[in-house]
Amino acid sequence: MTATYTLDVFASLDGYGSYGPDGDWGGYWGKQGPELLDHRLASFATPQRMVFGATTYRAFASMLAESTEESEVRDPWVDRMRAMPLTVVSSTLQGPLDWPDATVASGDAVEVVTRLKRESDVPLRSHGSLTLNRVLMAAGLVDRLQITIFPVITGRTGTEPVLGGMDDFDLELLEHRTLDGHTQELVYRPTRHVTR
Repeated sequence: MTATYTLDVFASLDGYGSYGPDGDWGGYWGKQGPELLDHRLASFATPQRMVFGATTYRAFASMLAESTEESEVRDPWVDRMRAMPLTVVSSTLQGPLDWPDATVASGDAVEVVTRLKRESDVPLRSHGSLTLNRVLMAAGLVDRLQITIFPVITGRTGTEPVLGGMDDFDLELLEHRTLDGHTQELVYRPTRHVTR
């Protein structure tokens, strides 16, 4: 049986996943609440294997190294995610990595994730890793797109369009929920759009 692969991303309403130096939003664009944080923690309660690209791994490792136990970077769901096994797809990184159970897989990302899907006995999940996941979406390897949309527009300060540069996809809505009365989580099954 093939393991499912979920691309899990955060975005502003206008589709940005990060903001530039002029943005003073803070993590979660300052819109996190207890329901969101509890839901995120519960979503990491079952065994999963995380899959990151090198850039996302470096960002997480840096944020965690600079954080304190009280900072929002160290939310319980992040700690739980960090306790999961991680595969970093990279041709530039070498182990050992500053992650409790991490391996580096070099080579073609499509081949690496195809093998992981075939061999893993737990679901695969990626948080962020936009460049990696654009390639995996194009190859048809992403089974679920989970996008959490925060109630902000970052038109002036947004710097990285989450889904920008993707191929065209039709999306089948599988799940949806409102968290803390204002943040939307949408889970889709992507299918490459076929021009008629």
